[in-house]
Amino acid sequence: MNEVRLAATPPNVKLCRTEEIAEGRARNFVVQTRSGRFHGFVVRRHGMMYGYVDRCPHAGVPLARVLDDYLTPDGSLIACNWHGALFTLDEGLCVGGPCLGQRLTAWPVCVEEGWIKTGNVPAVSGSEE
Repeated sequence: MNEVRLAATPPNVKLCRTEEIAEGRARNFVVQTRSGRFHGFVVRRHGMMYGYVDRCPHAGVPLARVLDDYLTPDGSLIACNWHGALFTLDEGLCVGGPCLGQRLTAWPVCVEEGWIKTGNVPAVSGSEE
């Protein structure tokens, strides 16, 4: 099995049904491809799904010490369980802790026909294929 840690996933990979992530909760996902393994998580808040790469911008470690334990007790922020950094749910902006002003890396996800799926990576402005 390839142990390369990937920074992105292919589009349209079915992750889970929407009801498998409760409101105000988060869930970890590992996507294995031939190229390697991707680690990310999805947060559900006010009916919206927010995806992030599971990597703290401060220390480069996964955020949760316990599986799926990504949020503060009140569910209002994403927390790095190692260094106490706090991130907004909608933008992944660090609003407290050692990496103030930095961001989590967004992981594009979408909802289609009741499934949470990996989304397309947005094109970089000014780039042509």
